[in-house]
Order: sequence, then structure tokens, then C-alpha cells
Amino acid sequence: MPLARSLSMTSLNGLPQWEDEDLPVEDLLLFEVSWEVTNKVGGIYTVIQTKAKITADEWGENYFLIGPYFEHNVKTQVEVCEPPNPAIKKAMDTMKSQGCQVFFGRWLIEGSPYVLLFDIGSAAWNLDRWKGEFWDATNIGIPFHDREANDAVIFGSLTAWFLKELSCQFDDKPNVVAHFHEWQAGVGLILSRSQKLPVATIFTTHATLLGRYLCAANIDFYNNLDQFDIDKEAGERQIYHRYCMERASVHCAHVFTTVSQITAIEAEHMLKRNPDVVTPNGLNIKKFSAMHEFQNLHSMYKARIQEFIRGHFYGHLDFSLENTLFFFIAGRYEFSNKGADMFLEALSRLNFLLRVHKSDVTVVVFFIMPAKTNNFNVETLKGQAVRKQLWDTAQSVKEKFGKKLYNALLKGEIPDLSKILDRDDITIMKRAIFSTQRHCLPPVTTHNMIDDGNDPILNTIRRIGLFNNRTDRVKVIVHPEFLSSTSPLLPLDYEEFVRGCHLGVFPSYYEPWGYTPAECTVMGIPSVTTNLSGFGCFMQEHVADPAAYGIYIVDRRFRSPDESCNQLTQFLYGFCQQSRRQRIIQRNRTERLSDLLDWRYLGRYYMHARHLALSRTFPDKFEMEPCAPPKTEGFRFPRPSSVPPSPSVSQHSSPHQSEGEDEDEDERYDEDEEAERDRQNIKSPFSLGVLPQGKKKQHGEFRN
Repeated sequence: MPLARSLSMTSLNGLPQWEDEDLPVEDLLLFEVSWEVTNKVGGIYTVIQTKAKITADEWGENYFLIGPYFEHNVKTQVEVCEPPNPAIKKAMDTMKSQGCQVFFGRWLIEGSPYVLLFDIGSAAWNLDRWKGEFWDATNIGIPFHDREANDAVIFGSLTAWFLKELSCQFDDKPNVVAHFHEWQAGVGLILSRSQKLPVATIFTTHATLLGRYLCAANIDFYNNLDQFDIDKEAGERQIYHRYCMERASVHCAHVFTTVSQITAIEAEHMLKRNPDVVTPNGLNIKKFSAMHEFQNLHSMYKARIQEFIRGHFYGHLDFSLENTLFFFIAGRYEFSNKGADMFLEALSRLNFLLRVHKSDVTVVVFFIMPAKTNNFNVETLKGQAVRKQLWDTAQSVKEKFGKKLYNALLKGEIPDLSKILDRDDITIMKRAIFSTQRHCLPPVTTHNMIDDGNDPILNTIRRIGLFNNRTDRVKVIVHPEFLSSTSPLLPLDYEEFVRGCHLGVFPSYYEPWGYTPAECTVMGIPSVTTNLSGFGCFMQEHVADPAAYGIYIVDRRFRSPDESCNQLTQFLYGFCQQSRRQRIIQRNRTERLSDLLDWRYLGRYYMHARHLALSRTFPDKFEMEPCAPPKTEGFRFPRPSSVPPSPSVSQHSSPHQSEGEDEDEDERYDEDEEAERDRQNIKSPFSLGVLPQGKKKQHGEFRN
């Protein structure tokens, strides 16, 4: 079976086309404002960085990003230069003449967009005056001890000041569009509207402030969206001023957008405004696409993970690595929000099922969630040292054995295998075997945790008893640090590690979008997500049978916690029952979905938001309401038409199968043929119109 991509990267074959009337970008300036421009804090950095190329391709020299200046970021990411636009240069010079440091350059990422960076520290002497002006405009007071909110006031005031200096130079055109991301940038939007600047404004919330706080507190969030006393909840968490900044930004914007339908429902209740457009997050597929070799890369990086496993489980390596599957969960250490609690409970149940059914499959699960540590675990380092020592011993004996064998064959003799290894060789090998003896279990964590007695993951592992015993079919490894190719333990970066794994598991309770399963998808790695994540909802809308394409969606919205956990357990157990051939077929299908997540497809929603903002701000120039992109309900990847219809449906009653069955499956399955059928079967929408607004809470939703 050829391991080729099924859909063209350049044409995005099969995806619905959408032709909006082109905006006259030569008569427009677009500014995108975020605290995470050149400054990585969270997922918004990924959104802006990956989207920059398609936006720069559309807007050319008229696209600019505005962010905070941090010297260490600028030195490594920005090429400082003079602004090509004289109006921008004049606005910068005016600000500099009044003591504010402003920097301009090109961000050294794909697309090389222009960036305008404000030095917050150089303008901090204006803080009290600007807080007073903000109070006069909004009646929102900012406490002196909240540094993040104070920085947001400085950043927003500088942004509004710049937009004012810029717009006052223009008579009729160019018109200005300003797109603000998250509450940290929202002050600039609020002040721009209060000063009545001729700027079309867009505000995007990637997650509501209060939603994140409430979910982190294990509150029954989605079942009580319309029951919360919003002001009271924000006040009790001492974020009332931040909440007011966020809500004011939402209501001041000409166009309000969120990243997913589930966040749209949340925003309707938390921020009291229905989003005008849902703008799903995409990826620059070129970065992740390995074209014809993604299956080969999986094998290569899986072998490197297996090397780590040989060291970590030395002395207890009584399971076959060929029958071992690698699962992982990664992201911020939010135990409940990211679903680590449910994942651990499902692993306990999976371990029971595999043992009861006497399965020869072993599952090694990685938790890649950064936490506070002292250093590497000594036992983990020792394991890698023992593995390397054994490898060196084997190589030296192999070299000596090879020379003796070579000389014997040159003489035309069949060597006496009892004499080809002398007593010293036997002694060396015995010592190597003795060195693998271990009087303790393989460690659960690779690092020494600072507060392991109160760590929720480790405490749950203690409760369910997954201690990497010999009898356990599920082994757990907690890696509380970001992955790095320079690590002495697991020398892989994140992308390489993901490619080497078999399944990513992200059963999140609160996940406005979910870049981790999206990254798995574009690398051809199946993943588990939920219908409470933006990514899961997006895939349910776009794909007729997500599980057949390697996207397992756990129902955490309309099922009880125990039912959701059982469903997750069944997904994991079903995956363990697949044959190697079925996993290869599924990876091909998963990778085929990557075009859905390409910014060249999803960027249309941002285009629509900008057009809508211009039509509302300058109705005389942009009279017509632009057509919305095709509704996602009208387009769905069909169920795969090949035989077997999907690995999950064609599973054997046991994880074993005959060679004859495997060969027969090879003859019936053709990846190119299936891809062509999918292209022909993909439905064409479309009814045009505005995107569906956030739905009301449905009865029967459960807190998970």
C-alpha cells in the first residue's frame, strides 16, 4: 500500500470553496493586537504565529502586528527595520518624542509580518494618568497590586494612542481595521471606541476568564451556565476588574468572535453577547506535513521512544516492545480541565480489561505536563546509563564474535560455536546481566517532584495502584517537563515524540479549542478528544464518522462522569485490539483530515469577520453585508467507503489474528482508491448565511 497523502496540499481538494468579494486591501491597513505577539505565553501565540503567512499573503505590506517589547524576545525573533509606511513612521516618532520607546521590524516567522512593539516599562510613568482616563471612560478601577492588569492598561493606552496618531493623518483612506485578541489587548479597543477613532474593531476571546476559573474549581459549569451570578463569582475570585475589562471589550467591538461553538455558548452566558462569527484555529500544515514519509517517521521516532523504555524498565522488561502501544497526554498542568483525572481512572479500568482478557498488548502512557521539580530522578538516569552500558557491551562482543567468524569462513571452516566465545566474553555478558537486576519498581516519574505528596496526578496513581508492576498491562510515566531534543533522558522534541506515539488522549472538560489533538491529526496520529472541546465539536460537524478517521470523541456533556469514563475506556481498549495493519490504515485516514485544519481553509472565517467589521464601521464604503463562509453543517467528510469500513468496526474478537486474515485485508484495501472515493463522496453544501449562534443549554447535561 503506497504511503502517500490522499488530498493535494496545494488545491485542498474536496473542501468547499467560498468566494467573498475581495476587499480593497491596498486602501486598508490591518493591525492585529495581542500580548502574545513575539511573546509566547499560551496558545494564542500559536494562533497568531501560524496564521501570519496567509494573512500576509492576503494583505501584503498593509498587515502589521502590535505587541509588547521584551528584549530577549526581540533579539532572537525580530529583525529591526524602518517602517515602510510614512504615516506609521510619523506616529511612532510622535510617541518617541514624548518618552515612549517603540520598536518596528519583521517577525522572523513564516510570512515575515511587520511587528510594532511597545516598551511597557518606558511608559509606566503614565500609569496613574492612564488608569484615571480609563476610569473616566468605563468606570472600571484597576487595583495597584494586579501587575498583569496594570500592564494591560499601559499596553492598551499605547495602542489607542498609536491608532489615534495614525488615523488623524488620513482623510478618506486608507481605512484601518484593528483586531484585538483577549482581554490583555482589550483596553486599546475600549479606548479607541471611547475616543471615536475611525477604526473598524474586532475582538476575539479564546477562552473566557471566568469560565477558566470556574472549571478549574470543579464547578458544574456547562449544566449551570444560565444560573451563575456572574458579578458575584468574579468578585469572589478577585478578578472582577479583569472580567469587566473583558466584557467591555466584547461589547465595544464592532465584531465579536470566538474560536469554537462551545466557547460561543459560554460567551453568550458569561459575557452576555452572542459572537458574530466563529473563527476556528488552524495550523500551517507545511510545518507538520511529512508528505510521503509520515508513516516512516512514525516508525523512526517510535524506535527512539522504545530505546527510552528499554532503559526506564530495565530489570522489568518482560513485555514485548513490538506489542507495546504508546499513549500520551500533554498540555498545561490543569488536572481537571485537561481531563487527567478521567484519563487516569480510564487507565485503571483498561489495565483491568487487558489483564482479565490475558492480552499480550502492553500500554505505556506518558503524562507530559510541566510541574515544579528539583531535578531528574536518579533511578531514571541510572536506567538510561544501564541501557547504554549494555549496548556498548553487546557491540564489543559482537565485534569480537564477527572477527572470529570472518576468519573461520575465510579458511573454509564452519566455526565451533562453543569456542568462538571465550571465558572472558561469557564473564562480561554475565556481569552485564547482573547489572540489570533491580530491587525496586521502575519509577512512575522521571523527575523529583517538589511537592509530590500533594500532586494530584501522583496521588491518583497511588489511589488506583498503577505502580508499573510486572503484572500491570498499563505502565505510567510522568514527565513533568517540556520535551527537548537535548534532554539526557528522552532526547526528542515535541513533534518527534508525537509522531512516535500511537494515540494522543485529551479528554478535556474545559478546552475552548485544543491544539494538542489538532497537532496529532496533522501528523497522522489518532487522538481522543471530547464534545466539550472546540476541536471535538469542529470534527463532529465536519466528519461523518470521526472514529473511523482516528478522532475518538468522548461525550462529556450529556453523559454522567462514570458513563464518560466507561466510553473512554472502551475507546482505549478497542484501540488496543487493532492489528498493526488496522493502525496503519487509520493513521492514513487521520492524516487525510489535516487539510481541514489548514489556515488556507479556516482563514476564510477571519476574512469574513474583517469584512463584517468594515461594513458596520464604514457602511457608505462597504454597503453590503458580506456572505458568510459555508456553514460547517453542510460539509462533512463521509464515512470511509473501503472494506473494512473502519478499524473500530472491523476489529477481531481478540487482539490476535491469522496471517491469512492480514494478507486478505491487504488485498482488499487500497489507500489511493479509498481517497478517490472520499473525494467523490464529499458532499457539496451550501446554504449561505450567518454562522449559527451559540445554542442554549440543553437539559440533561452532566458535570464531568
